[in-house]
Amino acid sequence: MPTSTASTGRPSATGNGRIDAGTVNRMTNQLESLRQHSVIVADTGDIDAIARFRPQDATTNPSLILKAAQDPRYQRILQAAVAAAGARPAADWSSNVLEHLFVGFGREILALVPGRVSTEVDAQLSFDTAATEAKARRFIERYDAAGIGRDRILIKIASTWEGIRAAERLERDGIHCNLTLLFSFAQAVACADAGVTLISPFVCRIYDWYRKSRGVDDIPADEDPGVASVTRIYEYYKKFGYRTQVMGASFRKTTQITDLAGCDLLTISPDLLQKLAATPGSVAARLTVEAARTSSVERMPLDEAAFRWQHNEDAMATEKLAEGIRAFDADTRRLAALIADLPA
Repeated sequence: MPTSTASTGRPSATGNGRIDAGTVNRMTNQLESLRQHSVIVADTGDIDAIARFRPQDATTNPSLILKAAQDPRYQRILQAAVAAAGARPAADWSSNVLEHLFVGFGREILALVPGRVSTEVDAQLSFDTAATEAKARRFIERYDAAGIGRDRILIKIASTWEGIRAAERLERDGIHCNLTLLFSFAQAVACADAGVTLISPFVCRIYDWYRKSRGVDDIPADEDPGVASVTRIYEYYKKFGYRTQVMGASFRKTTQITDLAGCDLLTISPDLLQKLAATPGSVAARLTVEAARTSSVERMPLDEAAFRWQHNEDAMATEKLAEGIRAFDADTRRLAALIADLPA
């Protein structure tokens, strides 16, 4: 059930990556200006990039970890995961290495960011509530063994009905969740009703689908369907007092980011962080709690049948969710193959 939000509708101003009024006067680029309106999160497994851009939080996924695990700079993390998993003949050896690898990158990231890291559950478990919950709890146990509290961890789960139900159970036990691969309004409503900590609605994948569907090379910024989707979700959450935070994710260009200034959080790849940092000027807030509370968005009751039907009615969301799950699973399998080929 929804509860009242803080007056800003965003995380506390204390230690959240935003900057004070004195610093505002010295701003020279869009990235620093953007920090005034939204918490900046790095969407990468590149630890050096995280150190360079000083985000509040960081998010990872199997594709990002696969890329980082093949980088010579981070072979030590891979080797440590292999060593921690123990004897290779064990039936669950590969799975154990992957868990240690994901947590290993998470630990390295948490040494650099003041906030949280998102660690993703296997995409193959996206339609299994019990297995998703069990995997999430194992991640938390591994972080706990490393002395890292659950307040610094977000368990990243695909926004299927089953994944949302697993997140609901985890949240009741104080395990915070980031619901990802979110494309439809039905997914967003179900996540808020379940009381999840955070959602990551994807922008560029929505944009890409509509661009292909319309047979055009580009869609004007003021018509961007990915930006419109996140805006609608933000307005719904703030108007009806949900505590679930909205983190815009998966961007193709900087205008998609600046057009969502004011969103609770924005998770951004290093290349776009660099472009924002290299662009002089300020960024105005585009999303505000005050405006959201006067929006025309209406309350949408949602049970399982309504969720499945409304999500099914959205061809883009149905296709992109399935595609995203397959892609993350494929990269998890590539990671497993990479591990299997390591010298014994």
